[in-house]
Amino acid sequence: MFHVKQKEYKVEASCELLSFLMQQMPDTSRSKVKELLTHSVCVDGRKVTQYNYPLQPGMKVTIEKAGYKERFKPRELDIVYEDEHLFVVNKHEGLLSYSKKSTEQTVITVLNRYLYLTHQSCHAHIVHRLDRDTSGLMVVSKSKQVSQRFEADWKGIVYDRAYVAVAWGKVDPPKGTIRSWLTDGEYCVLSSPTDNGGKLAVTHYNVVQTSRRYSLLELRLDTGRRNQIRVHLREEKHPVVHDPMYGYKDDISPINRLALHAFRLGFYHPVTGKRLAFETPYPSAFLKLMEL
Repeated sequence: MFHVKQKEYKVEASCELLSFLMQQMPDTSRSKVKELLTHSVCVDGRKVTQYNYPLQPGMKVTIEKAGYKERFKPRELDIVYEDEHLFVVNKHEGLLSYSKKSTEQTVITVLNRYLYLTHQSCHAHIVHRLDRDTSGLMVVSKSKQVSQRFEADWKGIVYDRAYVAVAWGKVDPPKGTIRSWLTDGEYCVLSSPTDNGGKLAVTHYNVVQTSRRYSLLELRLDTGRRNQIRVHLREEKHPVVHDPMYGYKDDISPINRLALHAFRLGFYHPVTGKRLAFETPYPSAFLKLMEL
């Protein structure tokens, strides 16, 4: 978790602590300042919660921003990594990545609220997307400039991007590559085995485990087309479990979500150049399915 530097103020004249904080933060409401006082304010290195604590000239008042930030953990996603340039988040299923409609809740609106509550003077910007019903790791930037760096050299920056899925049936062969040309249709993405003017999509898969009904697969993408994995597995006659658009109409699986999760992500930081790697466990619901 990224930590904003502590803010330190030197007392110049005798006064009470609450009044002093109000003077230093004129754009912050009284209720917010009182909330800070419950957990995040130190006087000369000692935590103080008393509103009328007497301050004397020469004392140092510190606001521990990191402690304040920990109180605001979004429910719709997990912040896996954060620095001054970007986030890596684990998006929960059911949450849109981005929408032009300001009334819809998305990864961007959730993170913008987080940034506001944690007093960061920036906004979230989309870097890449996951389908609403797909969960997993995403990069979100804190500036247009960082987003543009990803856009300008996506393949050079992102060196690893992998998904895990549960598909119907026994996938055979257990390792392979699926290639087709994808075109956006009126209601869904259409696939062609030959070049029909669409966009080439390449998916590599590896079967990790099979059961009587299902296959658990890891998948890597050479391309990032819309609905790519879902369309490709349907073409192989092994659709993703609980896929309302590309799956079986009579899907009787006990899972109440699309069985697709972006579990691994690796990239070179577009500002610092540092090699970063992130991985989440397989969703427990996927593993329970494999026991059936």
